[in-house]
Amino acid sequence: MKHLLSRTLVPILLALLVTGCATAPLDFPKQQSTVIVDTADTFLGKEVAQWVAQHPGKSGFYPLTDGLDALGARLALIDQAERAIDAQYFLMKPDSAGRLFSIKLLEAADRGVRVRLLLDDIFTTVKDDAFELLNQHPNIEIRLFNPISRDGVYHLNYLGHFKLANRRMHNKSFTVDNQVSIVGGRNIADEYFELLSDAEFVDFDMLAVGPVAAEVSITFDRFWNHKLSIPMEAFEKNKKLPDLETARANADQAAYDASQSIYGRALGSPLIQQLIEDSVELYPAHSRVITDDPDKLLTKVSDEQKILITALARTISEVESEVVVITPYFIPGKDGVEYWRSVTQKGVRVVIVTNSLATNNHVPVHSAYARYRHDMIDAGVELYEVRVDASKEPDDDIKTAYDSLTLHTKGVVMDRRFIFVGSLNLDPRSIDINTEFGMFIDNAELSGEMAERFFKRLPVFAYRVTENEKGKLRWTSVIDGKEVVEKSEPQSSRWRRFKAFLSRVVPEGQL
Repeated sequence: MKHLLSRTLVPILLALLVTGCATAPLDFPKQQSTVIVDTADTFLGKEVAQWVAQHPGKSGFYPLTDGLDALGARLALIDQAERAIDAQYFLMKPDSAGRLFSIKLLEAADRGVRVRLLLDDIFTTVKDDAFELLNQHPNIEIRLFNPISRDGVYHLNYLGHFKLANRRMHNKSFTVDNQVSIVGGRNIADEYFELLSDAEFVDFDMLAVGPVAAEVSITFDRFWNHKLSIPMEAFEKNKKLPDLETARANADQAAYDASQSIYGRALGSPLIQQLIEDSVELYPAHSRVITDDPDKLLTKVSDEQKILITALARTISEVESEVVVITPYFIPGKDGVEYWRSVTQKGVRVVIVTNSLATNNHVPVHSAYARYRHDMIDAGVELYEVRVDASKEPDDDIKTAYDSLTLHTKGVVMDRRFIFVGSLNLDPRSIDINTEFGMFIDNAELSGEMAERFFKRLPVFAYRVTENEKGKLRWTSVIDGKEVVEKSEPQSSRWRRFKAFLSRVVPEGQL
């Protein structure tokens, strides 16, 4: 029996490997295209020109902290688009946010707007058929970045080409008419826009207008025209799909009505109404956009390819008094610990906020981070971990109390003057493996306001992680107006702690 099984199973496994390890069509022909720069006569072009005339050489910025506002801002910009929409995201889901986003892009395309949508392939869960339908529109072009082959067995294709498939485009940007951009940590899915009833991703975007939008467009073009950016036509494979108009006629009316309800909520918020009425005071600032090169995914990891993290580290090293870091995933490694020690030794206050075990949606990441807590405290860093029920604490700016939340914000505030916002997490995956995008903003008023609100909220939003007199970790927070001290991973179950223990075997370099 044993020999019979081996004679039967081995050929099957070999066949799976052979048929499963198909390669993606990276050589599929595509047309190069670039940003449409002739947009000065559009509505947004005229509005931005008036603002820039009053603030020569600067761009305008406004923070989008509320999820529904962040969705509303994107939808309002789509409604105003006249020439072009360029959207680049790490993932998109076929949920309420993804459906509404697609509907509005389609409406813009119907008006004659050119739509370019670039998505990383791995965690985008919208079916190819849906994208292929949208891609039929003459004004819409969709590309997948570094896709996995659809032939054979999907997971075997991933494993068979792990060296490339493991490298991902994590960039996130959204630009309309080359005049206005939104950049930050949000992807296109319900959890990023407060559309779930029981859980929230605490995230952050920055609305950016003026010359900075043109910089964002340039980085988009670099990825859009790269060899790893593959048109949706490469995946059609003679499928018998309905034409776009037939699909529209047969669309689910209930789903459409639900999307329109969310659309109304998103555009009905006070901030979005102020943006539409042009009554929001933008923060003028000098800025710069920095991105990793898409070739980073094709080359061996090296310091030369770590463009964005190198720029951020250099900027932080010049800070004189205070650095506030908010990062959902934090794995400093030994070199990172020493880097932060060098910053604090100059007398700079360093505050780092990251997810706790209870809030982290990637338990192995927390397991790796936990190894460095004592070292980071010893290096003089003020370390905080987010409370899973933080939204239930009274706060004038919080509209909904969720059962749980996950920190997804990626940002740094330096000397209450400089802000960094983008897609970068402070972990090996972002630093070494993926490509990332970021923006540096120089405005003391905006930075100061963000820092003030941050420190006001911090005692109830997160646990301060310190050591007691015996060198053991302790977690301190203010809950219901009282100081609470915990001696082990707060608000996490035994099962979750056990999973974190088991996750220690995961290679740190892949997290």
